[in-house]
Amino acid sequence: MEGVVHGGANESAFRECFSLTWKNPYVLRLAFSAGIGGLLFGYDTGVISGALLYIKEDFKTVDRETWLQEMIVSMAVAGAIVGAAIGGWANDKFGRRSAILMADFLFLIGAIVMAAAPNPSLIVVGRVFVGLGVGMASMTAPLYISEASPAKIRGALVSTNGFLITGGQFLSYLINLAFTDVKGTWRWMLGIAGVPALLQFILMFTLPESPRWLYRKGREEEAKEIMRRIYSAEDVEEEIRALKDSVESEILEEGSSEKINMIKLCKTKTVRRGLIAGVGLQVFQQFVGINTVMYYSPTIFQLAGFASNRTAILLSLVTAGLNAFGSIISIYFIDRTGRKKLLIISLLGVIVSLGLLTGVFYEVTTHAPAVSSLETQRFNNVTCPDYKSSMKAQTWDCVTCLKASSPSCGFCSSPNGKEHPGACWVSNDSVKDLCQNENRLWYTRGCPSNFGWFALLGLGLYIIFFSPGMGTVPWIVNSEIYPLRFRGICGGIAATANWISNLIVAQSFLSLTEAIGTSWTFLMFGVISVIALLFVVVCVPETKGMPMEEIEKMLEGRSLHFKFWKKRSQPDEKRNQSA
Repeated sequence: MEGVVHGGANESAFRECFSLTWKNPYVLRLAFSAGIGGLLFGYDTGVISGALLYIKEDFKTVDRETWLQEMIVSMAVAGAIVGAAIGGWANDKFGRRSAILMADFLFLIGAIVMAAAPNPSLIVVGRVFVGLGVGMASMTAPLYISEASPAKIRGALVSTNGFLITGGQFLSYLINLAFTDVKGTWRWMLGIAGVPALLQFILMFTLPESPRWLYRKGREEEAKEIMRRIYSAEDVEEEIRALKDSVESEILEEGSSEKINMIKLCKTKTVRRGLIAGVGLQVFQQFVGINTVMYYSPTIFQLAGFASNRTAILLSLVTAGLNAFGSIISIYFIDRTGRKKLLIISLLGVIVSLGLLTGVFYEVTTHAPAVSSLETQRFNNVTCPDYKSSMKAQTWDCVTCLKASSPSCGFCSSPNGKEHPGACWVSNDSVKDLCQNENRLWYTRGCPSNFGWFALLGLGLYIIFFSPGMGTVPWIVNSEIYPLRFRGICGGIAATANWISNLIVAQSFLSLTEAIGTSWTFLMFGVISVIALLFVVVCVPETKGMPMEEIEKMLEGRSLHFKFWKKRSQPDEKRNQSA
């Protein structure tokens, strides 16, 4: 029966996944075609981090206003909130496949608008359209894959969506790097996003609707035909019977299969417990700071002391590559180790990494090079006005210089080495060229530092630990933890919670670094990670290898499982023992 481990105890779920998909490539085709939605999600997340550096160069208002930079990033997230909310309803009303097609269309429109935008306002409009598509795809793709996957390999196949998210992020940094010296740099970066959306739109026309959704809508013969292509001959009839029993019991309980409201969601024990775990994981996924890294990683590297746009993007490519590697690790371990253990290991590593980043950025700000009055006044007409008028100019360092705001100022490093006292000058293109023509580095975001490589180490460790656990598991848990009747709407609620949290983080990160400093910002994420760890230990159940109908039964009688390292007996095993 589905959910019972077959074969030797030492056979990994990863090898079983490879074996089953090799025998039945149709399942893998479904997973990867739907998973392009994850690629869109990842590409949009990563591409804006590099494009923003060049948008600031083309539009000086964006360069001057931090809130406008945050808006360009976060409006896609705001659109995704609406898209995720609509996606839950569209999934239940029109089906998983139709929802993915709608998401692709919205994403394609957004990519075209952004690429052609003559001003920042239209970039924001395009970002909203892209966000609508990403929001719908973010909760529909894992749901579609989950409902078209045998339980034994469901986690690994849903992890392909996570792999394609991180693959999309890695691809976006490659695209960013490829177009750094091309005219219209950021337009190419943002416009190319329409290509995978168009590809998925075409592929989804060749694929069927989710068999579980079809059965729910009374289209039983269509559902059975698709399930016979997904499941092995010995499993398919059992799976069809289990699905039939599940739907009939729900209809019998409700009297109608279509009446769903928030009061009913909260009163239903299995749904309430599932929502606490699912929504909580989605919120904490964002509040531990992942999208500060993905949206702003080049900016973070500049804060750590790397002046060049190209260098910052190149280093961001390293973190994106580690992110993709981590998602591959997740595919291997998700059905071998289990969801909960992977989450706990992930969060422990995230806490350590954030502690390292807190220390690095503390050192960067406290060891910033001083401002040399001799160097600064060498070109008196470009000296920072705030420095001229300051009564304590002799105490100024690079950090003080970059905080000047009337007008904004930049730091030109010393010709004797970047750690030596440099000049504080007005920030504009001509002064930047003046500095760089003397083979000196020009800083406007962060200060020269010898600790920058430790920031790369900290971000690398953060990504390696985050990606296999907190990066993929929340989406997997949300694709399998809810009863079939409520799966679309609950998945939409959880995805909406994820995007609202994402919006809060994206809209506040740069402002936080300016208000309290980068080190305190990362320390705050570290404290939230500790809270997230406690939440996982107490509130998140283990769903490894369980058929969806058994997960519902487990939630009905679930107690808190503090001793997560001890294996729980599966419901099927208990029935076999009692028989």
